[in-house]
Amino acid sequence: MIKQVLLLFCFVSALTLSESKSASVQPHAVESFSVGYIQMKTEANCSYLVVISTSCSSPKFTTDRIGITFGDAYGNQVYAPRLDDPIARTFEQCSSDTFQIDGACASPICYAYLYRSGAENGWEPESVKIYGYNSDPITFTFNTSIPNGTWYGYNLCETPPPPPPPLPSSSYQLSPHKWLMSLVLAFVLSLC
Repeated sequence: MIKQVLLLFCFVSALTLSESKSASVQPHAVESFSVGYIQMKTEANCSYLVVISTSCSSPKFTTDRIGITFGDAYGNQVYAPRLDDPIARTFEQCSSDTFQIDGACASPICYAYLYRSGAENGWEPESVKIYGYNSDPITFTFNTSIPNGTWYGYNLCETPPPPPPPLPSSSYQLSPHKWLMSLVLAFVLSLC
């Protein structure tokens, strides 16, 4: 019984000492953003399937100009300056439009921004789903009107990992939390 209580104590202690990251991510405007102009299909470029769903809260149809850029944390960027086509009835209320876009091979895709130029109460995207090169599809949920004349969207990128730390000295040091957990675990194992 004591062993089980101690084991439970160790488990609960480990959970309380561990860090958890939880944040509600919302789309946002970008103050400064440079767009790459990679448009030609070459051996070094890839094709993407981009599905943009228009919200049922959006106007019935739009004459707004819509552009998109997306990419990865390593600087690979895909840019389509204009996706809209009022004659083809793109971006109508409660609809989805699919585009094939060629650009740099980005993997995994971690940011997407839309650009809208047009009426004050303009187009409202529901979501953007990108099927990319060598990665799982990613969905960015908007459900809000895109501000006029600005890039608006998500950046979920974590910066590329830093270089590995220098090799440790011959004496390996544990952090205080790991040291405490090692001590408790050693104690529990000694009881077994």
